Amino acid sequence: MKAAGAGPVDEGETMKARVKRIEGVTLMAEADSGHALVMDASPDVGGRNLGPRPMEMLLMGMGGCSSIDVITILEKMREPIDGCEVEIMARRAAEHPKVFTEIHMHFILSGKGLNREKAARAIALSAEKYCSASIMLGKAARVTHDFEIAETAGE
Repeated sequence: MKAAGAGPVDEGETMKARVKRIEGVTLMAEADSGHALVMDASPDVGGRNLGPRPMEMLLMGMGGCSSIDVITILEKMREPIDGCEVEIMARRAAEHPKVFTEIHMHFILSGKGLNREKAARAIALSAEKYCSASIMLGKAARVTHDFEIAETAGE
C-alpha cells in the first residue's frame, strides 16, 4: 500500500517535468516531451522578467487544454471552425497561498456559419468532461465561460 503523497493514486498516465534554476529565480522548465521554456518572477521579487510567471503558465495551460478540446469537438461535429482564441481573466486570493479564486474564459471562435448551439456544447463538454486543467483548477476557483462567434468569409 502506498503512503499518502507517495505517487500516482491510480494506474493512469504518468507525466514528468523538471524545473531547474538558471540564475536567481529564473528557471528552465522541461517536459518529458522534450519541450522547454523559461519561467521567471517579476523584478520586485528578484526576477529579471525573462519569462512567464508560474501562475501565468497555469492559466496558459488551461487555455491551451480547453482550446484543443473545443477545436477537436467542433471538428468532430463537422463545424467550420477556422479560429479559436481564448482570453482568460483570473483573480487570486489576497493572502498566501494566493490561489486562483475566480477564472473566466472568453472564447472567440471564428468560422463561416458556425452553429451557436454546437459551439456552446463544445465549450460545455470541455469544461465539464474533457479539460483536465480546467476541471482541476475548478476545484479551487470558480470557473466561468462565455463566447462569441466571429463570422469569416470561408470558402
